[in-house]
Amino acid sequence: MSKILEIKNMSVAFELRGKTLHVVRGVDFDLNQNEVHAIVGESGSGKSVFTKAIAGMLDANGTITEGSVMFSGQDLRSINKRDWLDIRGKRLAFVFQDPMTSLNPLKKIGKQLVEVLKLHQGMSATDAKKAAIKLLSDVGIADPEVRFNQYPFEFSGGMRQRVVIANAIACKPDVLICDEPTTALDVTIQAQILELLKDLKARYGMSMIFITHDLGVVANIADRVSVMYAGEFVETGTVEDIFYRAQSPYTWALLKSLPQLGRKGEELFSLKGTPPSLTGNIVGDPFAPRNENALEIDFLETPPFYALSETHRVKTWAVDERAPKRDDFHFLDCIDDYKVLNEGVELYHKQREKIMTFDGLTVEFRKGRRVIKAVNDVSFDIFEGETFALVGESGSGKTTIGRTVIGENKVKSGDIYFKNQSLKKGLNKSLKKEIQMIFQDPMASLNERAKIEYIITEGLRAYYSKGELEEKKSVLNAILDEVKLPRNVISRFPHEFSGGQRQRIGIARALVMEPKFVIADEPISALDVSIRAGVINLLNRLKSEFNTTYMFIAHDLSIVKFIADRVGILYKGRMVELGYAHHIFNNPQHEYTKSLLNAIPHPDPQVEKKKKVIRYEGTFTGNEQMVEVSEGHFVLR
Repeated sequence: MSKILEIKNMSVAFELRGKTLHVVRGVDFDLNQNEVHAIVGESGSGKSVFTKAIAGMLDANGTITEGSVMFSGQDLRSINKRDWLDIRGKRLAFVFQDPMTSLNPLKKIGKQLVEVLKLHQGMSATDAKKAAIKLLSDVGIADPEVRFNQYPFEFSGGMRQRVVIANAIACKPDVLICDEPTTALDVTIQAQILELLKDLKARYGMSMIFITHDLGVVANIADRVSVMYAGEFVETGTVEDIFYRAQSPYTWALLKSLPQLGRKGEELFSLKGTPPSLTGNIVGDPFAPRNENALEIDFLETPPFYALSETHRVKTWAVDERAPKRDDFHFLDCIDDYKVLNEGVELYHKQREKIMTFDGLTVEFRKGRRVIKAVNDVSFDIFEGETFALVGESGSGKTTIGRTVIGENKVKSGDIYFKNQSLKKGLNKSLKKEIQMIFQDPMASLNERAKIEYIITEGLRAYYSKGELEEKKSVLNAILDEVKLPRNVISRFPHEFSGGQRQRIGIARALVMEPKFVIADEPISALDVSIRAGVINLLNRLKSEFNTTYMFIAHDLSIVKFIADRVGILYKGRMVELGYAHHIFNNPQHEYTKSLLNAIPHPDPQVEKKKKVIRYEGTFTGNEQMVEVSEGHFVLR
């Protein structure tokens, strides 16, 4: 199989405040024709920097210090800016992690797509518009003719991501670099996007580099996988090699962090410690300080790459013939079958008070003469000390409900009550401390001009004196430790962090207030599996220790299964099913709920690659009512 991309001994360094960060360190990588090569690893491991270096898109203070980047026989390190115009966007396209920063907020979506098609495909304005509308439809955006004339701020996070994907595939590039392309998408749209990408690969012979933290997605789409840690690849192999025959202690740690291996009521496996500093030389195996089974040599010498087969290579002393024998970790034997046990949660809720009540909530938005009913007559209760998960496709009204609680959206009819106090007119000062929100978009919700310490402690400054703030420093440090951020981050700015790290900053900002009620809007969508497990454990501990209540907005049902006490399913602004977690997972009643469960990525390549996407496209007659099919289990019929 011929190689379209071949990288030898690449190193990338950044100059930052007088220090040199060695972000990518001497890596080899190749991409075959018509292949999907996935790169997985923790946030900050160098995945995005590596692919940006390939595309000549490093920041001004970043450079490739050594190595070669051969693309179709041409060394990309030697080409000029004009040559890049013929390659980037046309032959080598990028889908970025943060959709909002990829789109021009001042231009309509359609115009941005048309510009790409006219520039790279030479289309007329009329043909480009037709092609752009078809692209929007292909990536799962309803009413593409209407959406063509809207701005990015009128789209949900998931819908914006679909626009970015449409923009990237517009020119049918030879290589598509996807940096967390499905992070903001719900499971059903994610499944459709993966199907679309696989179809494009088959139709046009397109190759892909696919960066993701979701190993279920890797199982679905990848042909080969490279695992990255501290700027190095520590294991590379076919998707079967990585899932069935992994040997790197770091790869094992990532697999152990999957929520499918967790049991409700117990902590998920969470990788302890943090990656090493990239400012100096790393002695030995970079993962050794976090590896509970590290050998003495791991701290002294860098391991070589061992070839386990023609396709499988691993960089660890653990496979050396002189190393002690280990029991292989077969994680697929540990995966739960998604069944949720009923552990007396009904009795638990009967003993609890209602902390939040949504009573016939309706929220509308106007677009000219058009009225969009984003939330339509939704009613449910949340009990003190529980985690209530709100699940549904992008645009179903989940985030609208969350933002309405904090006063960002106006209530058209109905009401919201917090401890029997109406929130219809917004939150007063005392309620703002008790109710906090973790926002979906980690970049848009952080002040780019403020340092991290100010961002995290901004809420505290409104409630405490200078002396009291000093006492709260211990709380700040504890929260930073819990979300796996080094304490020295407080002197830095948001743009210096990866998407996953920015998400952790947003989580820390909400939790440092020690709130009673937290609206968590996709709080872990941008996090890799190891950090995600730690954050989920943190949220559960706070619930246990401080009786914190969560409204957990999510599209990842594997996490919902593990964390939620009760679940509400939203579809087009209506609540279609509501019940305890074991009701939803063990005995789903609505066809839409069944489609969501079918779309959960399964971290087994043999299972995932055979899965067929079930699409639900139901409509409402207006006469439907919520019917109780069993105690506490309601379905819209």
